[in-house]
Amino acid sequence: MTTDRFQLVGSLLRPANLLAYKNQIEVRDDIQYPFYDAFEGYQETETSEIKKIVARQLEAGIPVITDGEYSRSMWHLDFVWGFEGIERFIADNGYTFQDFDGGIYETRKDIGIRITKPLSGKNHHFITLFKQLKELAGDHPTKLTVWGAAHAFTELAIMNGIYGDDQVYHTQEELKEGLIKAYKEFLVEYKDAGGEIIQFDDCLWELFSEDNDQSFFASGKEGLEELADTFIGINNEIADYAHQLGLKVWTHNCRGNYESRHAAGGSYESIAEKFLRDQHYDRFFLEWDDDRAGDLTALAVLKDRPEVEVVLGLLSSKVAHLDDEARIYQLLEKASTILPKERLYLSHQCGFASCDCGNELSAEQQWEKVAQGQAIAKTFWND
Repeated sequence: MTTDRFQLVGSLLRPANLLAYKNQIEVRDDIQYPFYDAFEGYQETETSEIKKIVARQLEAGIPVITDGEYSRSMWHLDFVWGFEGIERFIADNGYTFQDFDGGIYETRKDIGIRITKPLSGKNHHFITLFKQLKELAGDHPTKLTVWGAAHAFTELAIMNGIYGDDQVYHTQEELKEGLIKAYKEFLVEYKDAGGEIIQFDDCLWELFSEDNDQSFFASGKEGLEELADTFIGINNEIADYAHQLGLKVWTHNCRGNYESRHAAGGSYESIAEKFLRDQHYDRFFLEWDDDRAGDLTALAVLKDRPEVEVVLGLLSSKVAHLDDEARIYQLLEKASTILPKERLYLSHQCGFASCDCGNELSAEQQWEKVAQGQAIAKTFWND
C-alpha cells in the first residue's frame, strides 16, 4: 500500500544486535563520536541494519525515506557530537520526563556537552551517512532529520550556560553566532551531497505555552517575549539560509518522546502565532495524539500561508495497540475545515525511537501501526 499522505516522522525501532553497541555507548564518555573505533563490528552492523530498514521502508511504500535514525543514539545530540569543537560527557543527571504513574522519569545521562574550540559543521559524519542513504533509496525522496538550531541554542546557552570568560564563547551572542555558523556550514555540504529536504526537530516550543506547568512561565514572564523572539529568529535565519541553498525546510515539534514517556504539556493555542505563523518552514509535523496539544483551531494562523503544509500527528507511536480510527477520522475532518485538505498529511506524533532504546512496543506492532496510518490516509484522501 502506498500513499504520500501518510508520513513517517523519522525514527524506527532498532534491532537487538545494533542496540548491543548503543547500550555500551551511553555509559562511556572516554570515546568520541561516531564511536566506530571503540567497538569491533559496530560500523558494519550499523551499515547492514540501515540497508535493511531502508529496504523495509521501500517495501512498505513510505514516500520519504530516512535511515530510521539507526545511525544515532539520540535524536538530537548525535548531530552536535559531530561538530568540530564538541566534547560529550556523562552528566550528573539525565533529562526529566513524566512517568506513567505521574512521577519523574530520568533518561540516560550521556547528555553533557563541552565546547572545546570554535564550532564547525564542516566534514560532518551525517554527510557520509546521508550519501549512503541516498544511494540505498535510489530515485525515492529522502530526508535528513537534525536538531533544530534554536532548541540547540536554548539547551547549550540558556539551560546549560556554556559561555563565559573561561569558555570558548564569552557571551550568549557569541555562542549563538558560532552555532548558526556551524549549522550553515553543514547545510552547504548537505546540499552539495544531493540533499533536498532537511527536517529540524524541536521539542521546546511548549516551554513558551502559558498552559504548560513546566514552562518558562514558571519562572515569571520577564524576558520571555524576548527569548521567544530570539528562538524564532534563530530558526528563521537557518530556514532562510536553507531556502537560499534550494532546500525544502521542514520541522517536527513534539513534547518529548522517551521510552513511550513525554516531557511536557502545553497547547499550541498560546504559541500559534509565533511558532506556527511566523516560522519560515515549508512543512510542520505537529503533535496531536492526545489532548495535551489543545484544540486543532490553532491551525487557523496558517490560513494566510498557502505554501505551508501540515502533517497532523494524530496517531501515537508511544502505545503498542492500534489507534482509535473514529477519533482520527473525526480530527482529520475538523482539520480540513480549517485548512484545505490538500495541505494536510497524517503521521504519528513522533518517531518510534527518538533515542535508541525506543518506545515500548515491538517492531511487528510498529509496522502494524504504520499500515494502519497508511490505510486511514488512503481512505480519507481517497487515493
